[in-house]
Amino acid sequence: MAPKTFADAYGADFIESWSNLTHIKKPVIGAVNGYALGGGCELAMMCDILYASKTATFGQPEIKLGIIPGAGGTQRLTRAVGKAKAMEIILTGENFSGEKAEQWGLVAKCFEDADACVEGALDTAAKIASYSKIAVKACKEAVNKSQDLGIREGVEYERRLFHGLFGSQDQKIGMNAFANKKKPEWTHS
Repeated sequence: MAPKTFADAYGADFIESWSNLTHIKKPVIGAVNGYALGGGCELAMMCDILYASKTATFGQPEIKLGIIPGAGGTQRLTRAVGKAKAMEIILTGENFSGEKAEQWGLVAKCFEDADACVEGALDTAAKIASYSKIAVKACKEAVNKSQDLGIREGVEYERRLFHGLFGSQDQKIGMNAFANKKKPEWTHS
């Protein structure tokens, strides 16, 4: 990156393609067990569910290079940990642990070690995959909209998705299974 000029970076939309990760319709689960610094931290924050081991290291050290985060770090970190903590992290360039990331709300869960972290991510993926695909997709869409809309508009959007799911076969399967005290057998079509 050192030899890049403004024209190079801007003209080629440097790192803009990373935003494609946020457009994936299926849930994206991340497991950080080593370093997630700069762009790595920004990629991790693009995940829908993020796990870390205690020894994971996060940070936005761009300030030390004379730049700022460029793939959403200032925006996603602020939403995750609040303005004051994001300012401290970004303006000092200091790293923080997986444990701190969990305490501050950046990661959903912190695990003892790398193996437990990966196992936790795989267990969560299997659990989510066992549910109605259309309901999972709608959940992800509604939660993501909460980041863009005010509370009133967000609740209205959520309600439209909720109502729409009553037209799905999976809703009929799920409600019938609940009424009969059985486990739903999703079609996953």
